[in-house]
Order: sequence, then structure tokens, then C-alpha cells
Amino acid sequence: MALQVVARLIPGAAAVVGALLLILWLGSAPNAALTERIPMADATIEQESAVVVRGTPVAGEGVPAELPGEWPCFRGPNRDGICTDPTPLAKSWPENGPPVLWSLELGEGYAGAAVRAGRVYVLDYDQVRRADVLRCLSLKDGREIWSYSYGVEVKRNHGMSRTVPALGDRHVVALGPKCHVTCLDAESGEHKWALDLVRSFGAKVPPWYAGQCPLIDGQKVILAPGGESALLMAVDIETGSVLWKTPNPNGWTMTHSSILPLEFNGRRMYVYCASGGVVGVSADDGRLLWQTTDWRISIANVPTPVDAGDGRIFLSGGYNAGCMMLRLEENDGAIAVQTLFRLKPREFGSDQQTPVFRDGVVYGVIPGGELACLGLDGKRRWTSGSAQRFGLGPYMFAGGMMLLMDDSGVLTLADVTPDGLKTLASAKVLHGHESWGPITIAGGLLIVRDLTSMVCLDLRENQHGK
Repeated sequence: MALQVVARLIPGAAAVVGALLLILWLGSAPNAALTERIPMADATIEQESAVVVRGTPVAGEGVPAELPGEWPCFRGPNRDGICTDPTPLAKSWPENGPPVLWSLELGEGYAGAAVRAGRVYVLDYDQVRRADVLRCLSLKDGREIWSYSYGVEVKRNHGMSRTVPALGDRHVVALGPKCHVTCLDAESGEHKWALDLVRSFGAKVPPWYAGQCPLIDGQKVILAPGGESALLMAVDIETGSVLWKTPNPNGWTMTHSSILPLEFNGRRMYVYCASGGVVGVSADDGRLLWQTTDWRISIANVPTPVDAGDGRIFLSGGYNAGCMMLRLEENDGAIAVQTLFRLKPREFGSDQQTPVFRDGVVYGVIPGGELACLGLDGKRRWTSGSAQRFGLGPYMFAGGMMLLMDDSGVLTLADVTPDGLKTLASAKVLHGHESWGPITIAGGLLIVRDLTSMVCLDLRENQHGK
């Protein structure tokens, strides 16, 4: 009888051992990195960190460049992915691509740059020192003017730093991977104030770390902690003191999406995609003006809402989310939100980058990597076709043309209109992988990055022909 019991137990035990061996093998197999990116699959993100966000700037040998142009925040001066700088850009490049002004190595991440007064600001992570590092570089040669760091433990999880700093007249504000907000003097790097959104406002660090880029609006810094005490909040840029907070009774949490400032019927508001829906709050006092639960992405909401004009707000996402167009309507002082259309991913969606509204249409790279043009009626006008794909890379408009980066570091310059796409130039400008960081351009100088490196390219017309 005992032998029969043992015999029955052996297959089960063998299955358990086999499963354990399979898990160990998968964890060490070369192809393990190719599995779908699911939150928390690679590393547990600690919500608490014993960190004092206070440091001292360290001076470097770089000096500010005497060069024009600025890109003060995520998606540019108007936060729309369109450069209006009048600097003429070349419409063709040499065979080996645009001239490289400078390049540098960075810690793993996808954080893009902000530019003003000949200075480049980028949030980095130093894996050796275990510290967030805000770096100020010369636009001319990439040499470090100053750096400011504070210690915080961040484990590798498909990159670390992901956000673009915001520049005010005299300040630079950055949001670190674990939701530490730092405000420094933009010229000297001197510490002004800092906030820990997790400890002070109950925020939760998103899977793959914070991707929200801070917004400076006049003398206010606008943030979306998605915490117990504040869904959105405004703080004074000089002191960091809280000016207003939007209540969060539904417990909606922070996503990777950034805040969109929007003007509607004479009202200024901030639009944000939280975990449970989309909200619009008053820029004056943070009061909730409207909300909808029609748009929710269960895994990761990454693209930022897009102002599509006339009260329209375009939303898109990955993980089978597709896209949606909302429209605001005002009746007797109250704002209502209406869903105009929703499309499936095969029609239009965006896994990672934020689409651009221009020429009365929406341009974006859809799942599968093709550039697509979508009309405001919800009908797709064209795609770039299977022979021309751009993966998860960033894109923007500059000089009336479109710049698109693919996953492997190939940069494309194209004439893009509501009628179609015509490629003007193409070159491999990055030689790493995951070239996903937001594009920055200032005075005809383009700053792009991959997982571990950043490059500044000269796209000006008079540098390499027309």
C-alpha cells in the first residue's frame, strides 16, 4: 500500500521539479529578453525609498553655447511635437548622414533633452553611484557644464530614466524614475526645492518607472501624482509650496502619460490620462471640470492626450487600446465630454509615442510600425506601407517636414501631408538599440538617443547643401 502511495506521488513530484527547472532555464536563456513586456515581470519596483532629495551641483568644463533655438519641455514649446523655429533645414543629407556635433554615453533609459540658452538638460541615472543625475551640457560640444545628483536605488527594468525636464525662465524641473521632483537654478544647478511624490502625496511608482514629464505653466509646476491626496497638483515654481490639489476619490493612479494644457471656450485646463479614466481640471484652482471612464488602458497608458482643435482631444495607446476622439461641449457653464469615435488598433493606435495633430489630421506610427494619417472623421487616409516601418521610435515636425526615428537608429526625413509621404533622406545615426527617446531640436540641431547613448546632429541647410 505504501509503495502504491509513493508511486502515485512520483509523477507529481517530477512535474514540480520539471517546472522549476524550466523556470530556471527560461531565466537564463538568451531569448528571455524577447518575452512580452509585462509590468513587474523583470523587477519589483519599491514604492518607498529612504532618500533625501538634496544634492550639490558639481561644475564641469563645459560652457553655454552661443547658439539660437530652444526646446523647453516634452514635445517642444507648444507641447505638440511641432517645431516652429525658422532655421532652414537641409532637404538632403550626405551619404553617411548629417554631421555629428557631439555624442556621449548615458545610463540606460529613454529620457529626452530640453534646450535653452545654449544649454542641454537631460535626466540620467548613474548605475555605479546609484543616483539620479540631472546633467547640464553645452549645446555646442556636449561637454558638461554642471551636474546635480541624489542617491536613489533604481533597478534595471527596461531602462531607468524616461522623462524630459521642463525649463522655466530661471528654473529646471525634473521628475526621476521613482517620482522624485527636483527644481534647480537653470544656470548654476543650485538646489531650489524637491518633492517626493510617493512619500508626501501617496503616489505609486508606475511599472517601468515614471514616464510623466513635468509641465511648467507660468509660475506654476503642474504634476499628476495620482496619489491618495492629489490626482493633479500645482506648486509654486519659486518655493515648491502647494498651490492647489485635485481630490482623488476614485483612487486613480499615475500613468506614463504627461499632462496636456488646453484652452477651451476661454478656460485654461489640464487634461490627464490617469489609470481609471481621463480628467480635465481648472488651471486656476485644480477643480475637476470633467471626467470620463471611456478611456482606460489596463497595462500601461503611455501617449499623452493630443489637442485636435475645437474642443477635440485625441487619445491613443498600445496593448490593444487603439484610439479614441473626445469632444468637449459647454452648456450653462458645465462641461460635458462626448466620445466621437473609437477605433481598433489595426485601424489606428500608438504603442509608445504621442501622435501629432497637423494640417487638420492626426499623424502617428501604428502597431506594426507604419506611419499613418487619420482624418478627424475617424477614417484612415493612408499608411506608409509594409516596406517603410518605424517601430516604436519617436517622430516630430520641423522645417515643415517630418523626422522619424526607427528602433535601430535610422533617421528619416520626409515630406508628409494629408495626401501621403515622400521620403527625402535617410541615414543610420545611432548604433545601439531601442532608439526611443523623444526627439529634441533647437536652432536646427537635432538631439536623439538610444538606450545608452545620445547624439547631436546638425540639420541646418547651410551645413551640407540643400
